[in-house]
Amino acid sequence: MSDDEIKLTDELIVSYLQEHPEFFNRQGEFVTSLRLPDHQRGTISLVERQLSQQRLKIHNLEEEITQLMVIANQNEQLFTLYSDLYLRLLDCTTAAELLDCLHQATTQLLSLDALKLWLVKPTEINHSSLVNNDCAEIIESRLSKDEYYFGRLQQSEQELIFSESSAGSVVLVRLTHNQEDIGFLAISSQDAEHFDPRMDTLLLSQFKKLVAKLLHQHLY
Repeated sequence: MSDDEIKLTDELIVSYLQEHPEFFNRQGEFVTSLRLPDHQRGTISLVERQLSQQRLKIHNLEEEITQLMVIANQNEQLFTLYSDLYLRLLDCTTAAELLDCLHQATTQLLSLDALKLWLVKPTEINHSSLVNNDCAEIIESRLSKDEYYFGRLQQSEQELIFSESSAGSVVLVRLTHNQEDIGFLAISSQDAEHFDPRMDTLLLSQFKKLVAKLLHQHLY
């Protein structure tokens, strides 16, 4: 096939320019005069296009930095909140006082909807946060392989734990002490997207270990 029969394609042009970067040095006047279509300004020069792309990259980086700063600030606030909560939990002298503290932290400090505790072994303690229904199937289906469950529950599961259905989301936290199951904590939010499976569990992991240890001490 002769040279004049070769059909130019985007791929051929890109390949040629990659193999011959000196093309732009040889064709400096062409590069300067090159005009590119722009949906906002009609046509712009190659330099203007590069500057526009650089400004867009800088803008995106600034947004990412802002988001990271917001997340860092939220994490700092959460860390402070958890630290204060740990001290309050350690000062509790009874299981009922412990549940009062957990309920207050959940509903008032974290502005979440509800906190419930289901225990594997029955207890004589009477508290509004305790689940009296049998939730053995829930811990088996939702927490048999994982320490946490984030997301939505079926209506029947919601009614067993919270005595009502909800369109929000929940986190279930399996509580164990010395490899013995104590039960699980259930915390709900009216926001269906609040508890997401992608959530970080570092602070939650420390929280559940302390709660399990204290519950074991006060209950058994």
